Amino acid sequence: MDLEAANPFRVPRLDLSAARVARVVHFPFVFDYPIQFAKTVLLTLGALLPIVDPLGGAPIYLVMTTDLRPEQRAPMAKAVALSSFFLLMASTLVGVYVLDFFGLSIPAVQVAGGLVVCAIGWAQLNRSETSAIPSRATDAAMTPDSLRVRAFYPLTMPLTVGPGSVSVAITLGANTERGLPSLVITAFAHAVAVVIIAVSVYLCYRYAERLARLLGPSGTGVLMSLSAFILMCIGVQITWNGVRALLSTAFPHMAR
Repeated sequence: MDLEAANPFRVPRLDLSAARVARVVHFPFVFDYPIQFAKTVLLTLGALLPIVDPLGGAPIYLVMTTDLRPEQRAPMAKAVALSSFFLLMASTLVGVYVLDFFGLSIPAVQVAGGLVVCAIGWAQLNRSETSAIPSRATDAAMTPDSLRVRAFYPLTMPLTVGPGSVSVAITLGANTERGLPSLVITAFAHAVAVVIIAVSVYLCYRYAERLARLLGPSGTGVLMSLSAFILMCIGVQITWNGVRALLSTAFPHMAR
């Protein structure tokens, strides 16, 4: 007979194993949520920052703002950074619902946006050298309202935050975990990452003029032509990505 088991006054033994303690003592707010926040910030930065590429977009921004005075470029860079923040956040939070409402797909957005980028690149590639010199008539026509409109289109959409960035942001927003705390933490992490991207856009665009002074008039002209050609190639690639996705959906046997 087990005398210890028959003793009514015995003190029960506690299971103090690590697995047992981990199951009983669990603080999701202390451990899980900060880890989820950090992972989401790093994932958003790793997915969006190489596509937005503020440093690579600075020469294109410089080409698109050759008719602006130096004192106009700083507010323009700030406006583009703010527009980029709001556009990326809107794409992350409600982009998938907007596409569902209009019955659109991400490949369709890629095709349309790629064509717009191609058109802008073609126009810049064929622009004459004299059109890059600001004239009094052009300068007088630049009202604050026209500059704000220009900051959004085409400088923000599609040149800075293009179809590729929008599609990635929509994908990030669509792959969130269930539960209100996780949704709040994920949205806040997305906002922090997008703020970092917007600040990098502002810094790269704000000081893009120093690159022009370093290159000089002839170097700036070469950079303008090269940037316009690269922009057109980017538009072609974006369009092809959308067309290929549409073809693979319509003809699954063609997809590799």
